[in-house]
Amino acid sequence: MATVGFLLFRSAFALAEQIAPRLTGRAAFELFCRTPHPQHVSPREAAVLGDAAPFMAEARHHWLATPEGCVVAHDFRSDVGHGAPVVLVIHGWRSRTEHMRTIITTLRGEGFRVIAIDLPGHGASPGRRLNLAIAVAAVRAAADWFGPFAAIVGHSFGGAVAVNAVAGSIRGIAPVRTKRLVLVSAPSSMPAIFEDFRRFLGLGTRTQVALSHEVERVAGRPLEDFVGADQLRVMDTPTLAIHAPDDKEVPFEEARRFEAAGARLMRAPGRGHRRILADDEVSAAIAGFALFGEEPAA
Repeated sequence: MATVGFLLFRSAFALAEQIAPRLTGRAAFELFCRTPHPQHVSPREAAVLGDAAPFMAEARHHWLATPEGCVVAHDFRSDVGHGAPVVLVIHGWRSRTEHMRTIITTLRGEGFRVIAIDLPGHGASPGRRLNLAIAVAAVRAAADWFGPFAAIVGHSFGGAVAVNAVAGSIRGIAPVRTKRLVLVSAPSSMPAIFEDFRRFLGLGTRTQVALSHEVERVAGRPLEDFVGADQLRVMDTPTLAIHAPDDKEVPFEEARRFEAAGARLMRAPGRGHRRILADDEVSAAIAGFALFGEEPAA
């Protein structure tokens, strides 16, 4: 049930739309970009971070400059040493490198050097603002330092970031080179995400139009261009999509769209949206695909 405060918030947007829809659209976009407060950590999350502390201590930590500030890249070396193939790992919204621990550990065990970035406003990276353009700029910074990559692995929003980074969809940011792409529980359609956001806030048509214009101003392309399946269809990067049919945050149909665009699809029943990251079978499939392009069992 919606709280009184939230209902008043929606009413304020509806009133502002009648007076200044362009400003209301910008305000809605800034709200969309707002990241969680870094100090608001649940007891369960604090326990996860504490358990992962020794793992994170194994990495070297680099500060990379981007147009929006600095991001932290965690550099996990393998036993292979110099010359090891490099994999970039990108977490999702409201997540961080610690949650990618099982995947990173498996990749290292197969001889990869793993670079895991904390997106702005997440993990060790500062800030309270994140959108697709900012995230792609962070990936570009990692590529400039550590690329080209043998593979890029993205979970949830990180998967959308990976597709757009490789596609070169953001104005002024060169495409990122990778031999293979792995999308774990990733959404395909940014327009659909914005439509969910519009319904959540009860935004009117005029504000929605202004919001779309704000996306185009920031990213250099209209919102309807940011459909991952369409981008994948014109790319020549071998792609593996891994998704749980029971995912309650990103529908399984999103993975079907990637499959229709040419990606290989691995079903991971029972793993949900976040448990999938700790699954050994999933991590092994990612490593096998990164190494040889092996197709896992569907």
